[in-house]
Amino acid sequence: ANTGKFQFTRLYRGSRQHHRDVVRCDISSNRLPMSIPEVRLSCSSPASSGSDRRSIPVLGMGTGVLPFTPDQRAKMKLAILQAIELGYRHFDTATLYLSEEALGEAVAEAMQAGLISSRAELFITSKLWCSDAHHDLVLPAIRQSLRNLKLDYLDLYLIHWPISLKPGAFRFPVKCDDILPLDLRSIWEAMEECQRLGLTKSIGVSNFTRKKIVELLDIAIIPPAVNQVVELNPVWQQNKLREFCEEKGIHVTAYSPLGGQSLSLGRNLVLESQVLKDIAEAKGKTVAQVVSLRWIYEQGVSMVVKTLNKERIEENTKIFDWELSDEDRHKISQIPQCKRVSIRSLLSTEESSKRLDLPGIVLIRLLLLLLLLLLLLCDKIKIGYYKNNGCCQLGGNWDII
Repeated sequence: ANTGKFQFTRLYRGSRQHHRDVVRCDISSNRLPMSIPEVRLSCSSPASSGSDRRSIPVLGMGTGVLPFTPDQRAKMKLAILQAIELGYRHFDTATLYLSEEALGEAVAEAMQAGLISSRAELFITSKLWCSDAHHDLVLPAIRQSLRNLKLDYLDLYLIHWPISLKPGAFRFPVKCDDILPLDLRSIWEAMEECQRLGLTKSIGVSNFTRKKIVELLDIAIIPPAVNQVVELNPVWQQNKLREFCEEKGIHVTAYSPLGGQSLSLGRNLVLESQVLKDIAEAKGKTVAQVVSLRWIYEQGVSMVVKTLNKERIEENTKIFDWELSDEDRHKISQIPQCKRVSIRSLLSTEESSKRLDLPGIVLIRLLLLLLLLLLLLCDKIKIGYYKNNGCCQLGGNWDII
């Protein structure tokens, strides 16, 4: 009996970007596994031909579970193997997550078990941590990631955050005293060298604003293929950023799109949204794994979802055989927007309060500065106090009694 696998493609046109479904069939089981669409990355090396350019699966599995304890390593490997068996092909890791070795071991076991026939079936993303965001440390960092993963190349390598830390300051949360200015030009030159050397198929950024991307595009020879953002969901839709990136040919990936990254702030506004709850109930779906993810998919955005639970890993795939109505989309577009995550999220509570959480102090200083400017503009005002009549008189030069 033929126990091999075959694949075919079909084009999905339900969003602003066309998605290419890669459907893998296990002939021996006569079963059609789940289908995960892919998006072609438009930004790549100038020397790349159309056949060279990579496609990124729109649904990926994240491995950023912090803190990453030894007992989670085994759970992570098992979850990755289960995801591969279900049809996941995109896996996201980073130096910070300490999960590269577990992912590499799971990939090796998946090939040995016949779940995949080769490394080429997978799309592996890793990220440059801020303490390695220095020109001379980028190449050593990606090579260390490849050693951890036991791979010859990455599909995508990202600058994790638009900041640098002191070399060797590998700790999380970040201390303010370790933060250094980001030399974007020299770091991106090193990222481009990673791609030229074949250490990664594509390069990109993570958590970059429009302003930072403009700065990067002004100096880049190879433009970023992807901007992965830690907060993109129906409660913070990032319309302007998404439109800007689409205009520039930069694909957007939503990291932790179910709002879990804001749990440290006490509430998950995605899961609490009454609008999403009502839509989910009407459709017989769940808010988290279906309605929110389906909305993200329809925006032409890929997503990386974090869970080690097999049922949720499978449930997250059940977003491709139905769609939101126009009324649903309109209701979601009217959800009040609330930004919850920023660079301050990298800091401990104490550090954030001490150094970066200063909006009140900044406002007071601005008001004092405006007051001083007003007084300087009125340098001809004379204030005189006359004891005999208890009144003030204006005029002439400063004369305060």
